[in-house]
Amino acid sequence: MITLYTWATPNGHKISIALEELGLAYEVRTVDITRGEQFDPGFLTISPNNKIPAIIDDDGPGGTPVALFESGAILIYLAEKTGRLLPGDPRARYETLQWLMMQMGSIGPMLGQAHHFRRFAPERIPYATERYTKEAERLYGVLDKRLADHEWLAGGQYSIADIATYPWLARHEWQGIDLAAFPNVRRWFDTIAARPAVQRGMEIPR
Repeated sequence: MITLYTWATPNGHKISIALEELGLAYEVRTVDITRGEQFDPGFLTISPNNKIPAIIDDDGPGGTPVALFESGAILIYLAEKTGRLLPGDPRARYETLQWLMMQMGSIGPMLGQAHHFRRFAPERIPYATERYTKEAERLYGVLDKRLADHEWLAGGQYSIADIATYPWLARHEWQGIDLAAFPNVRRWFDTIAARPAVQRGMEIPR
């Protein structure tokens, strides 16, 4: 059994979507980040950077339990555990990991800043709002160009790169983005949104 420690955020939804896609048995433990539960000492033993998501897999490598934090690492682990959602061919594998790392290093952090300064900052800071909104637009442009001649982000198949990216784009309105301006992203987004496992994963935690 896998225990998923999560909250309703894009990073949390990455893992619940992957677990649903892979059909793995899991239970959910909510970590309410609006109440500071991510700082509880017990959770810090699992996720020392006090961030969700995190997992404990009772059937880890060698049949012994393993605890993991950082959503990208968890996605790779789940893909390798099941032999799915990450191509085995070396070229396709590294192409997939490259787009996964783009999400981890650019799409998540930059769109997260757009969320903060557009919706949650205690006071409006025009410079920051404009900076991160423009960066969001740039990143959507990168994705749109990629998806102009690729069905999926990488590896010729639906993968953890798509799963990692989708939940962040699900909040495009928070980022000041109209998907109509990015038709290739819109096609990709709608295709993923229609997947039953994605719909279930986006509802976690209920």
